[in-house]
Amino acid sequence: MSDWIGHPSIVLGLGALLFAYVRSARRGARKAGQVVSTSQAAYFGLALLAIYVSLASPLHDLSERYLFSAHMVQHLLLTLVAPPLILLGTPGWMLSPLVRPRFVYRLAAWVTGPLIAFIVFNVAFAMSHIPALYDLTLENHGMHIVEHLIFMGTAVLMWWPILSPMRELPRIAPPLQILYVFFQTIPSSLVGALITLSERPLYPTYANAPRVFELSALMDQQVGGALMWVAGGFYFLALATIIFFVWAHREEAVAAT
Repeated sequence: MSDWIGHPSIVLGLGALLFAYVRSARRGARKAGQVVSTSQAAYFGLALLAIYVSLASPLHDLSERYLFSAHMVQHLLLTLVAPPLILLGTPGWMLSPLVRPRFVYRLAAWVTGPLIAFIVFNVAFAMSHIPALYDLTLENHGMHIVEHLIFMGTAVLMWWPILSPMRELPRIAPPLQILYVFFQTIPSSLVGALITLSERPLYPTYANAPRVFELSALMDQQVGGALMWVAGGFYFLALATIIFFVWAHREEAVAAT
């Protein structure tokens, strides 16, 4: 198992993100009186921590060399934990200058729309689990880095319609958010079910890996598929429930005034 330092690309990448965030926060406070709240800074810090744990902790070696199930935990951190925290931690005013050019705004408005965001994320996620492509990324470190960047980038798009921090690219209405989140359960459940119900190991890298934690290759695959199928589905359903109750509470408060 590895230590907690990680590949230089991870350390440099996270360091660059943190530097850009702090620099932008200081510039906003100095020039326009725009402030990053304590909660936003905490969310952003937790996002970086989630990425670091996913890619630079012993979880990374487990997922890359030994266990499909560990790889699924890694992917869940990269798609369902870190991206929403990034959006919650980034003030809209930090991003607004990026979409001032008209062509950039039009492109951003298109890719962050719920339909395109849904398709892009789920197609990328599903295709990454095709056995030939999956093993290719495990064998080629550069391809693995690209895969993780695609996961995080498309996941940010997927989360945008419900967590957008920008007025220029606003969130969709709460009823549509609930519907959008519900539909997110379907692709991951289908892929997870196919993996879980397979009667043979699908990924040669894990089938031939040394066994750890007394998990056979097939059992490991079933655990990983169940994480995607059950845990991922429950996660989105719980989120839809939270959105509904927050929306209902706000409607009641408006009606009472």
